[in-house]
Amino acid sequence: MNQKPIIGLMLGDVTGIGPEVAVKLLSEQSTHEKAKVLVVGDLRVLELGMTDSDTKLTVNIVENADSVDWSKPGIQMIDLKNIDPTNFPRGITSIDSGRLTGETLKFMTDLVHSDKIDAVCFAPLNKGALNKGGWKYRDEHEMFADWNGHKGYYGEVNLINLFCTFRVTSHVSLRQAVDLVIPERIEGAVRLAYETLRGLGKTQPRIVVAALNPHNGEGGLFGTEEIEIIRPTLERLRLENLPCDGPFSSDTVFLKARAGDYDAVVIMYHDQGQIATKLLGFSEGVTLTGGLKTLYTTPSHGTAYDIVGQGIADVGAMRRAFNVITNLAQARKNK
Repeated sequence: MNQKPIIGLMLGDVTGIGPEVAVKLLSEQSTHEKAKVLVVGDLRVLELGMTDSDTKLTVNIVENADSVDWSKPGIQMIDLKNIDPTNFPRGITSIDSGRLTGETLKFMTDLVHSDKIDAVCFAPLNKGALNKGGWKYRDEHEMFADWNGHKGYYGEVNLINLFCTFRVTSHVSLRQAVDLVIPERIEGAVRLAYETLRGLGKTQPRIVVAALNPHNGEGGLFGTEEIEIIRPTLERLRLENLPCDGPFSSDTVFLKARAGDYDAVVIMYHDQGQIATKLLGFSEGVTLTGGLKTLYTTPSHGTAYDIVGQGIADVGAMRRAFNVITNLAQARKNK
């Protein structure tokens, strides 16, 4: 019988709904049937989540990952004692909270690197607060890549129940994105799609690639990137037995994916895919940092300041983020 993976759970930015959805996830029996969960953060933040969700959990505080007794009932937690919720007004961006969120994630990444846990699942954070709090990266994915000493392609992956998307470019201006549509990045996104889908149990991944320009470039009338860059790259990858259809016009490619023809769409720029995934699966969307030696997932939605403390936050995306990372971590252990 395969041993369950150990998933580190981070409670998100204390100013948002992270603590609430984390507690709701921890209260579900199915969570603990799939994996061993080690919560890392501040006990007071976990208790705040219990208050928000009107849920009571039994918590076992441990000094470090080696001292966890997995036979003991209740939630296992390393209490960093670093975040006092009374210092952070709810529903308001906090630079100090962003700094502490980053410190907690770095601590958890180090746990993965020392083989104490298998992966990191985190509740919603605030990218702006993270950056202003001293973590000077464009986003958490660039931060994670740096912490992992990663060289080469990596990317943000967005998953909904219908399909998932992989990005040739991500958090850059649209003007910059066009210049970054190059063979190396297209190949990186396609290979990441193939490897991720295999890890999620798709033995024969079905991958389609979106065009960059309107109407697939209309034979060069609206741009030549499809003719000169995208199509030749895909043809070469197909010769290497890497499945990837396209390029197809982006105003129809998501119809094909929604119909079930494909498992993944490789997109050329951020909003090309985000509009589709958030329209079709906002409450279930998951963000995965793909291509790194450490696995990270989080809900695709943000801190939801408009509903903080009301107890009505939907746990659906948090649950799916946990399920995705559990499956990927289990697949790695099985290797």
